[in-house]
Amino acid sequence: MDLSLIIMQLLSGIALGAVLVITALGLTIVFGMLGVVNFAHGALFMIGAYAGLYLASLTGSFWWGLLLAPILIGAFGMLIEFLLIRRLYGRSIDDPLLLTFGLSYVLVEGVRIVFGSDGIPFPTPPQLIGVLDLGIGFFPRYRLFVILLVAVVLLVLWLMLEKTRVGLIVRAGARDPTIMQVLGVDIGRVWLAIFGLGVALAALGGVLAGPMRSVNPEMGSLVLAEAFVVTVIGGLGSIVGAVVAGLMVGVSISLVALFAPEMATIVMFALMAVVLLIRPQGLFGVKGRTA
Repeated sequence: MDLSLIIMQLLSGIALGAVLVITALGLTIVFGMLGVVNFAHGALFMIGAYAGLYLASLTGSFWWGLLLAPILIGAFGMLIEFLLIRRLYGRSIDDPLLLTFGLSYVLVEGVRIVFGSDGIPFPTPPQLIGVLDLGIGFFPRYRLFVILLVAVVLLVLWLMLEKTRVGLIVRAGARDPTIMQVLGVDIGRVWLAIFGLGVALAALGGVLAGPMRSVNPEMGSLVLAEAFVVTVIGGLGSIVGAVVAGLMVGVSISLVALFAPEMATIVMFALMAVVLLIRPQGLFGVKGRTA
């Protein structure tokens, strides 16, 4: 088999992994900092894709859809946290899980009523149509854009959480909210911002995935399973783990699809099983916090 074909397939896996990384990152931030398992994450990914498609059609520009959809859906996520999730803090982890599980069905059925069940194509922006000659092969411009954009988002997110006062407050509030309240920090606003950020990342993943797959009400179901697999492999609550595991899963699916297409769907579950057998807390998880 031609080496250039394998390299192109590897790059395709990185592009797929980039979408998984940005989506799973939202899931792991919410769980790691709030202790909430958000089963509506896949549905919010799907709504992000629909919002991006609608805004792109409304404005005539993919770029406005890409910019505004995560902001608007992130604000919607903050509303969900304020009205629903906040009342369940301090209770069993099953309570927000069950609430968001039911919410996901409501969101999916609502989208199906409004837009129908059929898939809707999400046009690739004109500037990113076609392929780019990398010297060893041709690679779609849009997928290369996805890889680069996710890399930039990860850098900005890391700088925000690690190098700014806001990031310090967020991390401290996640570890010991009582102390932060004593110091006069409005911990409710911190939780609101964290949940909104997690949902915004899910929506961003949905918009980026749109041109690579059709937009439909069920698209969040598989993504939710993939995001949970990535989160478990990387370690519950680990941001670095979500990045590494997302790329591992994306590359694994892409390479296995090249050699054994019928195995591509299940390879991520096999990878998760192997990791859990060797390291139950995940690659970067804290011992004692297992899936």
